[in-house]
Amino acid sequence: MHTVYLALGSNIGNRHDNLCAALSMIENRIGHIMLQSDFITTAPQGFDSPNQFLNMVLSLHSNLTPTQILDITQDIERQLGRNQKSTNGIYHDRTIDIDILLYDDLHIKSPRLTIPHPRMTHRTFVMQPLTQIAPNLIIPGETQTTTQLLTQLNTTH
Repeated sequence: MHTVYLALGSNIGNRHDNLCAALSMIENRIGHIMLQSDFITTAPQGFDSPNQFLNMVLSLHSNLTPTQILDITQDIERQLGRNQKSTNGIYHDRTIDIDILLYDDLHIKSPRLTIPHPRMTHRTFVMQPLTQIAPNLIIPGETQTTTQLLTQLNTTH
């Protein structure tokens, strides 16, 4: 079994229900959820919108490959009404967004998938809930724990 961390966010529709539906689908299709953070409300980053996000992070055990997980999370996004992906760094409101943050200690860089997620340590809306469930985790390629990275992130913003 592999340990996988996913970040989820929603800023349109019933955000709470969107996240709960995604959690159920993840549990049914990807693997057993071991830990999940609280839902936190955050402002959109990278684009302007009047709609606040509800974000969370979870860890799960799965026997699927990273690419299989990517395919399933993208299918879940479509099933929950996300029909537009971010392109060329232009972000949009979304019913659900699911990002693969970590997959064991793997480093993957392909046209479709980069693990660890390349922007995760720069995003409070990821690091805050990740630190809640894994305060002593050291992200592959980093030297500090998630707690230390979050503290550093909070002092620079």
